[in-house]
Amino acid sequence: MTSSRPYLIRAMYEWLVDNDLTPYLVVDASRDHVEVPTQYIEEGRIVLNVGPSAVRDLSLANDLISFEARFGGAAHFIRLPPDAVLGVYARENQKGMWFAEDSSEQPEPPPEPQTPSPTGGGKPALKIVK
Repeated sequence: MTSSRPYLIRAMYEWLVDNDLTPYLVVDASRDHVEVPTQYIEEGRIVLNVGPSAVRDLSLANDLISFEARFGGAAHFIRLPPDAVLGVYARENQKGMWFAEDSSEQPEPPPEPQTPSPTGGGKPALKIVK
């Protein structure tokens, strides 16, 4: 089954933009295939403004997030896999969504609900109430 993370990233991005908020991505810069300006990495992470006015050619694909952005006045091409995204949030109010740092951590699915067994032979009984 494919990861739900790229779909959730796109949904959060659209929701934030639709509400006139500035979407930011928090990225684990130590992951493989992350291409970001290294001088802006702090404690292994980088925060990226991906608002429509801050980036060009934004692509939030299932296998790759890419765009062009300016850092310190210089244009940089950013590329990263969606599993490197740790969170998507709004600059203005910090509302958003956070993901587990280890993408291999999958929560256990809830147990199947148990259907109660019918009592009294299994036939329904109706009463007229006046």
